[in-house]
Amino acid sequence: MNGLRAWDGLTVGLLGGSFDPAHEGHAHITREALKRFSLDAVWWLVSPGNPLKQRGPASFEKRLAVARQVMQHPRVTVTDIEYQLGTVFTSQTLRALRERMPQTRLVWLMGADNLANFHQWQGWHDIIETVPMGVLARPGDRLSARRSLTAQRYAHARLPGIASHMLARQNAPAWCYINLPLSERSSSAIRAAGQWDADT
Repeated sequence: MNGLRAWDGLTVGLLGGSFDPAHEGHAHITREALKRFSLDAVWWLVSPGNPLKQRGPASFEKRLAVARQVMQHPRVTVTDIEYQLGTVFTSQTLRALRERMPQTRLVWLMGADNLANFHQWQGWHDIIETVPMGVLARPGDRLSARRSLTAQRYAHARLPGIASHMLARQNAPAWCYINLPLSERSSSAIRAAGQWDADT
């Protein structure tokens, strides 16, 4: 974690997940997030585990290595920082990063499928009250996301999609939902097709 102060004054989007496995859909929303939210960089936070999933993911080392193969972009860094920090929940990770990077503007990024169950996340109020959130629509998740408890409770804090480039400059709570022509590729579909062996 040395060198975090090198990010002072910059805007960094954080895309967390188990990445089990990482795929082009993840890469696509990352490139779109860089552009739509006017980010200087995006970090992928490859999680050691996902508390909301009963089934354990593939090994952390394998998921990290594949993620680095899939996401190759000069402004994107695939990190193991949650492993280094020893954090389990997103709220813990954000608190630790804000303490270590007080001069960096952080934006939490997630797919619309996560907005639908965001209220089940540990410390979800803390997350949305701490950093702006960019929500990227994925196929089939748009209606459930817009009707979600989070979307309704924080309707007053929603930034219109046309102003997405201003998100990082907003004080939390602030969130922006953008529709994208997205890839149908998903980690669950890859696993169901037998194209990903978690045990190797």
